[in-house]
Amino acid sequence: MKIPTAKDRIIFALDVSTAKEAEGLVLLLKDHVGMFKIGLQLFVGEGPKVIDAVLSQSSQAKVFLDMKFHDIPETVRGALKSANMHGVEFVTVHCDEGKGLLKTAVESTGGKTNILGVTVLTSLSKDDLVDIGIGPELRDPKKLVLHRARIAKAAGCFGIVCSGEEVRAVKEEFGDSLVVVTPGIRVAGDAIKNDDQKRIVTPYQAIYDGADYIVVGRPIRTAPDPAGAADAIAKEIEQALKDRKKS
Repeated sequence: MKIPTAKDRIIFALDVSTAKEAEGLVLLLKDHVGMFKIGLQLFVGEGPKVIDAVLSQSSQAKVFLDMKFHDIPETVRGALKSANMHGVEFVTVHCDEGKGLLKTAVESTGGKTNILGVTVLTSLSKDDLVDIGIGPELRDPKKLVLHRARIAKAAGCFGIVCSGEEVRAVKEEFGDSLVVVTPGIRVAGDAIKNDDQKRIVTPYQAIYDGADYIVVGRPIRTAPDPAGAADAIAKEIEQALKDRKKS
């Protein structure tokens, strides 16, 4: 893959329910972001055809299919073969089913689609990890992210998904051998009502610490000027990249 520009590093989350809404946002933002994320809300509402609908809005549009697959290997293999037919850039698969599932996912795409291993959701805190039975040695989200990143790397994944709080540690261990996609992005001073994300960072901090891509939804979608908000984030990314190069 070519080195992404600041704009290219922004993945806009199409967290809407209909293809019509998604298409409108793609038309509005296609020159201001690098990729569009289709998650469960939109995919369940519209089905696979929404991928083609998004791609049809721009010859440069790319799709990140964020399904977070978490099933037996053969089921995931079949789903990814179907995803492959639509020409998506990234697809997510949970790491917590182990190396076998991730390896099956990587092999099933034939190199056409990049697999990202989901490490620890940004909505989870240390207390949540205790509640779901994670052992004491891995209850620190950073330790668990690194453990699962190692599994993803061993399975041949293109990259991982982790919060900005763990990016620096991941990059220190893996460098450029694992692409890091970071959700849970919030613009400084922009409080979001009923925010379900717990491990959050600003666009600047995520990129400065080493994230390759950031996923941004609400801070752009709910802004009075979504395109302007995306451009402001791109400028923040540019500054972070310059500062990172100096450090």
